[in-house]
Amino acid sequence: MVLPSPLFLCLVLSPLTPCCCVQIFRVIKRINVRILFVLLLLGLGAIFYIGASTSPIIVFVFSVCIISFVLSMYLTKWVLAKDEGPPEMVEISDAIRDGAEGFFRTQYGTISKMAFLLAVIILSIYMFRSTTPQQESSGLGRSMSAYVTVVSFLLGALCSGIAGYVGMWVSVRANVRVSSAARRSAREALQIAVRAGGFSAMVVVGLAVIGVAVLYSTLYVWLEVDSPGSMKVTDLPLLLVGYGFGASFVALFAQLGGGIYTKAADVGADLVGKVEQGIPEDDPRNPAVIADLVGDNVGDCAARGADLFESIAAEIISAMILGGTMAQRCKIEDPSGFILFPLVVHSFDLVVSSVGILSIRSKRDAGAIGVVEDPMLILQKGYSVTIVLAVITFGLSTRWMLYTEQAPLAWLNFALCGLVGILTAYVFVWITKYYTDYKHEPVRTLALSSSTGHGTNIIAGISLGLESTALPVLVISVSVISAFWLGHTSGLVDEAGNSTGGLFGTAVATMGMLSTAAYVLTMDMFGPIADNAGGIVEMSQQPESVREITDVLDAVGNTTKATTKGFAIGSAALASFLLFSAYMDEVAAFAHVAFKQVDIAIPEVFVGGLLGSMLIFLFSAWACSAVGRTAQEVVNEVRRQFIERPGIMDYKEKPDYGRCVSIVASASLREMIKPGALAIVSPIVVGLVFRIVGYYTGHPLLGAKVVAAMLMFATVSGILMALFLNTAGGAWDNAKKYIETGALGGKGSDCHKAAVTGDTVGDPFKDTAGPSLHVLIKMLATITLVMAPVFL
Repeated sequence: MVLPSPLFLCLVLSPLTPCCCVQIFRVIKRINVRILFVLLLLGLGAIFYIGASTSPIIVFVFSVCIISFVLSMYLTKWVLAKDEGPPEMVEISDAIRDGAEGFFRTQYGTISKMAFLLAVIILSIYMFRSTTPQQESSGLGRSMSAYVTVVSFLLGALCSGIAGYVGMWVSVRANVRVSSAARRSAREALQIAVRAGGFSAMVVVGLAVIGVAVLYSTLYVWLEVDSPGSMKVTDLPLLLVGYGFGASFVALFAQLGGGIYTKAADVGADLVGKVEQGIPEDDPRNPAVIADLVGDNVGDCAARGADLFESIAAEIISAMILGGTMAQRCKIEDPSGFILFPLVVHSFDLVVSSVGILSIRSKRDAGAIGVVEDPMLILQKGYSVTIVLAVITFGLSTRWMLYTEQAPLAWLNFALCGLVGILTAYVFVWITKYYTDYKHEPVRTLALSSSTGHGTNIIAGISLGLESTALPVLVISVSVISAFWLGHTSGLVDEAGNSTGGLFGTAVATMGMLSTAAYVLTMDMFGPIADNAGGIVEMSQQPESVREITDVLDAVGNTTKATTKGFAIGSAALASFLLFSAYMDEVAAFAHVAFKQVDIAIPEVFVGGLLGSMLIFLFSAWACSAVGRTAQEVVNEVRRQFIERPGIMDYKEKPDYGRCVSIVASASLREMIKPGALAIVSPIVVGLVFRIVGYYTGHPLLGAKVVAAMLMFATVSGILMALFLNTAGGAWDNAKKYIETGALGGKGSDCHKAAVTGDTVGDPFKDTAGPSLHVLIKMLATITLVMAPVFL
């Protein structure tokens, strides 16, 4: 087989990085419908041919994913069929859409250039790295391994970019329809927001599953896996790690750039508008209001779509690696069930989440918010339906995929591992809701602290955030140990009689936790869509009764966003544990020696751990300071406009919205580079430095051990820091919302001003540093897995 040169390969694939997402969709729109239909049929035929040549399980996965895409098209058609309301609403919505799409193109253009550069670096490293005995025996040389990794990396980056674009595309079109529906019915507005979020969720999860499945089946057919003299199927998942790294790379920069954008605009708008000028949130007189509403779409929707895509892709790949490793050690006759199990679980996720989304319907007699159910209760009912169906389908999946004659009851143990994961997800959602929903005591206590001033509000918010880390850590600890023990006692043993199912049991628990990911993402997308809808209602000066409906939806959206972040942190903790185990296995394969423990009593290894913890704090500091610097520019600009255009306050002059949009767009792109580069460069530099130290001191595995300690400490510190930042920020936000309902003096009171200060402090916590941290944790794990040979 003749292979192209490395540079040619990168040049050909570089246009397929995320910057082309918008252009791809534009080209598709211009193609004749019949031609497009023929091309679609040919593409589907090729996909199903490859799938059928791999395994019937892959055909099942492809079928479910395509059906989910069809359902998402139905949801899109249903949402877009709703009216956009009066012209003033449409005008505001168009401005938000233009700003969001413009920033997306620019941001992802920058990310694409960095992805191409990193792809060239990865290719160069892989061309000179060593190979494992398994790769040598199967004829997979350095060049082939390099090409596969780079293609996987760029494909993961492309799919992550598409996932982000889908999240942003639907939000900028659904917001005005939710605003319009709020004039008629709270329940109808809720249903539109949920179904719009459901469209994005179905596409993102389906894309993550089908992307891994297509890559796996293509490599299976191309490399002639399991034929004499070729690679074994149990080794194939290791070739997919580039896909997870590409997804993590794009998700990190999308989250950083989008988070800096949205929170800098939000902070600037609140400090001058609410505190100094005393005007309401999203008031059309505020020059930063359009930038704030654009930020909801690029920060909460586009970034979150890429984030969850990366979470699912990383979890699938790590579980496939561990499943293949365990099947190989246990000499299981047909290991495909253990390898492909994650794809089946997430296929059923699409099915059960679809039912949960469609279970939320509007009622004919639903009118004002007072006559309908609490929106949170409606969303929880849908989540409960999804949870029950997930438990049933998970049990069926384990019996179908994980039954083996060697241990006939092992599937039952793994089904219980999945149940542990599902319960963990549910408890995580409940804990986060308890600490961030103003119906519960913690947020009400935080709101009460605002009555004595700004300082006591800050103190109470920080203490609440610190306290909120305890219960989630206990839940994670119980779930990890329970799942490991259930897997360990499953009856699967290696040739020496040692139990080998412990790690895979933890992997199954992670799958269980993410088995309702599509519905959870739906709830997450609901938040920024409702927030945008409220902004459009306020800017178009609709009656107060309409704003009351969107305010309630917005408050519920704040809680759902917070619960989703808690969910993401929990899944990140479990997924990082799996990737850490996969890293140790890969180091052992390349070094040809056992690598099962990391001794932190060794000074260099302990230093690696300290550096990992330091990385978390330094990254968080840089992310928050980036928001602060950009917000200062926005504050100065808003103040300037109020001084130079005094007619703004009397509606005699119109603010220059575009100036604030331009400021936050350029600043966020500039500011996202430094913390992102820190995350990528740090593990590589640390590994190389201590590899050199180990070479001269006679410790050949020192570099790999130090990186393992760095990853371990960074994961632990990152989980705690992310929990603190996300929960504190969400609580501050909803404490402000609680006061705005009329409690403790209501809007404009001194208590409200103190709460606005707390919300301002919490903005970079919950929407920039916090969400970026759990992406960082998984990216550190994937980058160490990809770069493992460099540290030896």
